[in-house]
Amino acid sequence: MSAEPRLLLIVAHAPSANTRRLREAVVRGASSPEISGVGVKMLPPLEATPEDVLAAQAIILGTTENLGYMSGALKDFFDRCYYPVLELKQGLPYAAFIRAKLDGTGTRRAIESITTGLRWRAVQPPLVLHGDFREEFVAQCEELGSAMAAGLESGIF
Repeated sequence: MSAEPRLLLIVAHAPSANTRRLREAVVRGASSPEISGVGVKMLPPLEATPEDVLAAQAIILGTTENLGYMSGALKDFFDRCYYPVLELKQGLPYAAFIRAKLDGTGTRRAIESITTGLRWRAVQPPLVLHGDFREEFVAQCEELGSAMAAGLESGIF
């Protein structure tokens, strides 16, 4: 009898063609055929529910930098999910990627503040993709997805 696959939830706001490419790269990396025993579920923040978080063993958050803060959609996700998952998902491993036209500092600080309150555990510093869009951002996001799924598969987190 095989164990249930572990679930990696990806909650990412992608309002443009380039940010959709980044989100798809994270999903592609997490869904690598070299990784087994990990299911991947991607949802836009406005569709993700507390039940989705409760079912996950790890999460990747993705957002744009909007006026020096995370997207309203990701903030809405946190607003709806914070209290329903607070006591039940402490220690949840997470990673984040931020598409920032500027430096992403305010966005990073906001995500870290909320996830600290949730007592989630960052498995790496947020991936901040700043400045003009570059093709290397796609590869970095694919690596992020792959690393998270591989860590989940191997039991590192």
